[in-house]
Amino acid sequence: MRDLFDRIIENKGPLGKWASQAEGYFVFPKLEGPISNRMKFQGKDVITWSINDYLGMANLPEIKKVDSEAAAEYGAAYPMGARMMSGHTKYHEQLEQELADFVQKESAYLLNFGYQGIMSAIDALVSKDDIIVYDVDSHACIIDGVRLHMGKRFTFKHNDIESLEKNLERATKMAETTGGGILVISEGVFGMRGEQGKLKEIVALKKKYNFRLLVDDAHGFGTLGKTGAGAGEEQGIQDDIDVYFATFAKSMASIGAFLAADKEIIDYLKYNLRSQMFAKSLPMIYVKGALKRLDMLRNQPELKAKLWENVNALQNGLKDRGFDIGTTSSCVTPVYLNGSIPEAMALVKDLRENFGIFCSIVVYPVIPKGLILLRMIPTATHTMEDIKETLDAFSAIRERLVNGTYKRLSAAVAAAMGE
Repeated sequence: MRDLFDRIIENKGPLGKWASQAEGYFVFPKLEGPISNRMKFQGKDVITWSINDYLGMANLPEIKKVDSEAAAEYGAAYPMGARMMSGHTKYHEQLEQELADFVQKESAYLLNFGYQGIMSAIDALVSKDDIIVYDVDSHACIIDGVRLHMGKRFTFKHNDIESLEKNLERATKMAETTGGGILVISEGVFGMRGEQGKLKEIVALKKKYNFRLLVDDAHGFGTLGKTGAGAGEEQGIQDDIDVYFATFAKSMASIGAFLAADKEIIDYLKYNLRSQMFAKSLPMIYVKGALKRLDMLRNQPELKAKLWENVNALQNGLKDRGFDIGTTSSCVTPVYLNGSIPEAMALVKDLRENFGIFCSIVVYPVIPKGLILLRMIPTATHTMEDIKETLDAFSAIRERLVNGTYKRLSAAVAAAMGE
């Protein structure tokens, strides 16, 4: 018998083994200053492309005013306790109704955090007799929610409707045996690749198969659709999404999330969603703040218009310069390059130190070995000058990647790590 911690000490995982080289710079970096298009990193001004503040609300004076007034009036604790026991207020109810109206559903329910909220929702929606069918590229929160499921689950190839249908056939046969139902899970926008989920095509399969659809629209809420109601509105099938989920952490630059569905379903979740039943209510600071943010989202369409002006300028500029940005159909802007993890580190350091560009780096095991993904998030606060500087910098770093500059710089690191 071995000590439980032996494995942890001996094998820190595919990312953890890079901690001594990466921590504090490539991972767990400290961005400082007001949340905006330009911030400070290690004392230097950088253009920030890693902040999910899509509509630029985080540092708006009117937003900060409401947040500070709510903090002054209620503090950080109120309301105290879980919603079911002592943490319920009229403002929670108001926010839920306004969110439901905005995303065109009968009812909504607030969640403290998106990650734990959708995990708990998946757990509550299915029994051991039910079958889950979900996109293989689903976010970690969905995967962890599916892991809670005591019954059968199948994955379908990413955005592959033929694969989905094959798995629906399998799930249907199994459900006929167990007496259960089928839950299909997809995302409105896949946060790494930027592709919208093929919700319209998934919904079309309802004519042939009996299933319910849960959509995680964290990146679509506020950015897609005529009114900003998300990917379902963008694709014209919002009514056919059975359970809609979104978070405040992206477009609304805050904390919290919500589920929206028919009233009967939300009423069930209110009494069976363990992550909310046994957790403290969302504090008033975030509830009052969300009401203000939702009001601006509804009534200031110029925020979304500016966002998309920047998205189009950045994405078109990258494509015009020959960069591979995949098949993104959202604000999420991935740039795919070929290279190793040490090369990726050298490349990103060059971007930050010599060009003043801060963007997130994604490597194996999140994406296949040999690929580097620079994930960029345009916001309404970015300027055309920011975009031009960034495009020029990207052209320079691609040339250095191709001519082997980063391979030479990273050779010592790679040798030290045994790569």
